[in-house]
Amino acid sequence: MSVKAILTDIEGTTTDINFVHKTLFPYAAKYLPDYVREHEDDDAVQAILADARTELSDPQADLETLISAFLNWIEQDKKVTALKALQGLIWGEGYQQGDFTGHLYHDAMTYLQSWHEQGLPLYVFSSGSVKAQKLLFGYSDAGDITGLFSGYFDTTTGHKREQASYETIAGVMGLDAAEVLFLSDVSEELDAARAAGMQTVLLARDEEPEMCSHTMVTSFDEIEL
Repeated sequence: MSVKAILTDIEGTTTDINFVHKTLFPYAAKYLPDYVREHEDDDAVQAILADARTELSDPQADLETLISAFLNWIEQDKKVTALKALQGLIWGEGYQQGDFTGHLYHDAMTYLQSWHEQGLPLYVFSSGSVKAQKLLFGYSDAGDITGLFSGYFDTTTGHKREQASYETIAGVMGLDAAEVLFLSDVSEELDAARAAGMQTVLLARDEEPEMCSHTMVTSFDEIEL
């Protein structure tokens, strides 16, 4: 079946995984304690702290307990929605201050632009918050490319290794799942997308992955629609 929309992962797919792990994560860890203390009374931060207390099953957790939990989640690379939301706020300041720009692989930028010009709707599904996704693409190495995308999805939609998440996303798109191509560097995510009926392509950029049953490419140049 022909492809009528493309859904793409970010980390390891459009963006070097090292940018996330060696730039974004350390930046958030460095500034998180002071940011939380300084913005504790902000509505957005209050909601995040409430979500974190729920995640910890500790409705009475104080601020320092929550800060320690956030830092532990960063260290363990936990996909906790409250953490992702908080990181998005902190990274927002970093992008706006020019501390870094969002990395994009050149081949990814070239083909995303080309597909958009062809009228193919593009969507993003990442474990990073929608805010963080828009910041990365809004302050990317190539400038603001948020206009290329028709929609963004994060863990508030569902986990990336669960079939139901992709069924929900296809429903939001208004398409049969079989009409959607999902791009990722993680075979378990692709397994879930395929179980939902989507077409799949594995991006294997920097190292040889274990054998899998998905179409495998080393860059966007090799993707055939």
